[in-house]
Amino acid sequence: MKIEIWSDYACPFCYIGEKRLAKALAEVGDKNIALEFKSFELDPYADKNVTTTTPERFATKYGLSLEAAKERIEQISLMGRREGIDFRYATTRYANTFDALRLTKFAQEKGHDEIITKLFDAYFTKNLVLSDFAVLKEIAVECGLDGKEVDEILNSERYADEVRADEIQAAQLGIHGVPYFVVGGKYGLSGAQPVEILKQAITEALIDKAEEKLNGMTCGVDGCRFDG
Repeated sequence: MKIEIWSDYACPFCYIGEKRLAKALAEVGDKNIALEFKSFELDPYADKNVTTTTPERFATKYGLSLEAAKERIEQISLMGRREGIDFRYATTRYANTFDALRLTKFAQEKGHDEIITKLFDAYFTKNLVLSDFAVLKEIAVECGLDGKEVDEILNSERYADEVRADEIQAAQLGIHGVPYFVVGGKYGLSGAQPVEILKQAITEALIDKAEEKLNGMTCGVDGCRFDG
């Protein structure tokens, strides 16, 4: 079974959602569940350079005073800390995430899904700039990827089409916010859902999958059925 997750590294609820999903999967205990990270840029037009602080950006975006923005950011950070993350949202350094999303496609292709957690951690805990090729390369190499290949990826347009294809698919599915989970191709969950809700969706999808396997190809008096 597969779980698809539309996400962006600049999204605090995506990191929280990723942690909750990991807990749900650990509690379900099924080892035959594949995860596929799908790209969703919160701001495709974000600058590649850091141009403002997170509280300033938050205040402008939501029409808040700077103090109110800081309070709301701290509330979100507290949610992250409750999930075991050293969450430092207020000091994140916001920049374009497109290249980080391209690199994730490459890493997943090579079987290095751990890059997803490392990139979230780089942004929300270490407050690194995810548009910085040196930062991205260092993280990729830590995951076991070849540095020369990573340079070639980052200095090209490779995997750009794959990122955009994810975003087109999100639009087709009516996904307007992230994180967004599609469990077993059937159950759509929007937002950083509680662990119990994620477990319920996963369990139900696994039951559906088992029923599909039980209802295989059969032959009867009216002929044979091939849709199992």
